[in-house]
Amino acid sequence: MTRILLYTGKGGVGKTSIAAATALLSADRGNRTIVLSTDIAHSLGDAFDTRLGPEPVEIAPNLWAQEPDVYFNIGHYWGTIQTYMTELFSWRGLDSVMAEEMTVLPGMDELGNLLWIADHVESGRYDLIVVDAAPTGETLRLLSLPEASRWWVDRIAPIGRRVSRLGRPVIERLVGVPVPRDEVFAAAERLLARLDLVHRLLADPDQSSVRLVLALEKLAIVEARRSFTYFHLFGYPSDLVICNRVMPATVGGYFAGLRDTQQKYLPDVIEDFAPVPVRTVPFFDREVIGTAGLREIGVALFGNEDPAGFFYRGRPYRVRTDAGVQILEVALPFTSREEVGLSRDGDELVIQVGAWRRTLVLPRALVNRPTTGAKMDDGILQIEFSRPARAVDKEVDHD
Repeated sequence: MTRILLYTGKGGVGKTSIAAATALLSADRGNRTIVLSTDIAHSLGDAFDTRLGPEPVEIAPNLWAQEPDVYFNIGHYWGTIQTYMTELFSWRGLDSVMAEEMTVLPGMDELGNLLWIADHVESGRYDLIVVDAAPTGETLRLLSLPEASRWWVDRIAPIGRRVSRLGRPVIERLVGVPVPRDEVFAAAERLLARLDLVHRLLADPDQSSVRLVLALEKLAIVEARRSFTYFHLFGYPSDLVICNRVMPATVGGYFAGLRDTQQKYLPDVIEDFAPVPVRTVPFFDREVIGTAGLREIGVALFGNEDPAGFFYRGRPYRVRTDAGVQILEVALPFTSREEVGLSRDGDELVIQVGAWRRTLVLPRALVNRPTTGAKMDDGILQIEFSRPARAVDKEVDHD
C-alpha cells in the first residue's frame, strides 16, 4: 500500500522545506518516493535548488519531484469539459484564444494538482507520496470539495443529462447558449469520481496522515489549532505536529527574546495537540536549500526513525455502544458545543463548525435510529442515536 503524507501550515512557516526533507530522507532509506506541490505558488524546486516540471522527474536515487501546471492539468483531466467551455464562451462572441483563457476557472489549478495523488497511487510506482500542500485555508477548501461533488453527481448530473437528451436543440434556441452533451456530463462525473477517490485515500487512517507545520508564534498556533479541528471534521487523520525554526538554547543577544517566547508557547502546543506528538526542528544559522541542507532538516526531525512511519494512529470519528444507545463520536478539538451546528436529513448528518460544513453519510447501523441529543466532552462531539422505533415498540408490547 502506498503511504501518503500531506504537509500543510500557515504560509511562511517552512512546510515546503519540511516536506522536501521528509521525501529526501525517505528516499535515502530505500523508499521509492515522490514529492509534489499542490500550492499554485510553487517553491518545491527552489527548496531542492533544481528546476521541476508538470510531470515527475527523478532528482536523486529513489526520489522524484513534481510541480504540476494548470494548463497541463486541464489537458490531462478535463479536456472534454474545456472544449465545451470554450464553445460556450465563443458562442457569445469571444475569440478562440480569449475563450480558452476564460476556461481556466478559479481553483482549477489547485484541484488538478490534488488529483495527481490518485494517479500516483494507482500507478504503483511509489512507496511514499509526500504532498507539499497549499496553506491551510486553501487546502481545507479543496479537501472539502468531495462532499459537494457527491451531491452534484447524485442530484444535478442526472437531471442535466435527461434535459440534454430530451431537448438540447430547443433549449439552445431558447436560451442562446450551447447545452452540454452527454460526454460533457460523463467527463464531469469522471472528474468528480477521481476527486472522491482522493478524499477516500486521504481519509484512510491506515494509508494517509496530515502533518501540520507551525511556527511557535501566536498567529501560527491559532491557525494550526483551527486547521486541526477542521481536518478532524472532514475525517482526515493527523499523526504529527512540527514546530519549525526553534531557536537553540545557546542563542543570545538579539534573538534571546524570541527564544523565550518560543519556549513559553511550546509546552502549550504539546498539551493542546496531544495525543498527536509534537516535534521540533531547529533554526539553522544559514540558508537551507539543496539536498545537503534538506538532509540536515530530515535528520534533525526524524533521527534514525522512518519518516514514512505512523507516529500516531487514531480515527477522527467512531461509533460505540453504551447501554443500547449508539454514540457517534467526532473529534473536534478546540471547539465548544455552542460553536457546533447539527442537522439531519435521512442518512445524512450535517455538522457545521464556524464557516465549515461537513455532510457525513451515516453508517448503516445508525440510519434507522432517531437522533436524541449531542454534547461535547473533552474535545469530542458525542451524538446519541436511540434504538429504532420498531425495536422500542416490540419491547413495550412484550412487557
